[in-house]
Parts: sequence; structure tokens; C-alpha cells
Amino acid sequence: MENLRVLLVDDEPLLLESLEIILSFHGMEIIGTAPDGNAALRILEKEGCDLALVDLNMKGMGGLELIGRMKSEYPNIKILVLTTFYDDKNITKAIAGGADGYLLKDSGKDAILGAIGQIMGGQNVIDARVMQRLAVLVNGRGQTALDTGTPDFLADMTRREKEICTLLSRGLTNRQISETLFISEGTVKNYISSIYDKTGIHDRAKLVVAMKGDGL
Repeated sequence: MENLRVLLVDDEPLLLESLEIILSFHGMEIIGTAPDGNAALRILEKEGCDLALVDLNMKGMGGLELIGRMKSEYPNIKILVLTTFYDDKNITKAIAGGADGYLLKDSGKDAILGAIGQIMGGQNVIDARVMQRLAVLVNGRGQTALDTGTPDFLADMTRREKEICTLLSRGLTNRQISETLFISEGTVKNYISSIYDKTGIHDRAKLVVAMKGDGL
């Protein structure tokens, strides 16, 4: 992560200072800090950026609007949400809006650094508590639909693919799915790849949001 250019967007000065120290110590270049989305966009007009760490609840332009603006105007910048909020609206809108990761602020230094590495490697990162919340949303509003073969994007799936979708919606890992269905992890990965192709959704968290019924 040497020479990674990072923008920090948060209205908590102490958090900004702490993040700047931690990330700089690990070889990242902080191109600027901003207390809201408007200030962040002004920085991006002048500075190139690889990654932005973005809070959601800020005065002025909040994180959700900023995510949309950044993905439209600077599509190559990766976005990691770092927030205290994991309610239905914030989770679904941030992920559907294009956030590459969603962590809670109390995740700790190692989790943040690990998430940055994964995101820059092309993976999406979702805090375990956020994934559990997504699973609750799906189970509360979408599990019956999954079991009966609706919504529409499940129409062309095999029975096994629908079973795996149901287990994904409950927040199970690939290993847990393999143990539940008595198949190998490699087979689970192949089924998930097929599900991605059939739905056009190539991200685990976004698939869960889509199964909620109104996330995408």
C-alpha cells in the first residue's frame, strides 16, 4: 500500500487526525482531509486520489450524496465507508450507490488496514455486523420470496442455486454453505459464480441487498 493516495472525509477532527497518522505510518499519502462532501469534491478537483474513506452523517453534503458524485465524476476512485451507522437506509444506499467497502468505526486499526488492502486488490469488504444486518433484512422481507422462486432474477436458477441464494441471504460463508448442503467449497464457489452471471450482480453484498427487494 506504499504511495497509495488517500482522501479522508469525516467531521470528527480527532478521528481524521488518528487516521492520518495510522495510514501515513503505513506508507499512504493523505492528499487531504475534509469535513463534508463539498470540501472533499474541492480537493478532488486539484488532487489525484486512489481511495477515499468516507463517513455518512456529516453537515453539508453527507456521505451518501458524496458516494454518488464520486462514482459519477471519479469512477476509478475506491470508496470505503467508515461510519457508526448500519441502519437499513444507510447500508442499502451506500452499497447500491457504489461503495467498495462498509466498515464500522469501532472495527479497529487492523480491520481498516486489511479492508484497504482488499479493496485495492479488487475485493468488496463488508463489516460482519453489516452483513448480519443485511441478512436480517432479507430474512424479514425476502425469505418467502426466495423459497418460492420469486423475485424475478431467481426465475432462471436451478433448485440448488436458489438454495444457495437463501443461505447467502442468511449471511452464511462459503464454508458454512458447503457444510449445510454437503458439497465442497469449490462447488459452492462455482454455483455462486453462476448466480452472479445470471443476476448480473457480481458482488456478494449487493446480491443480498437485491434480495431485499428494493436495494438495487
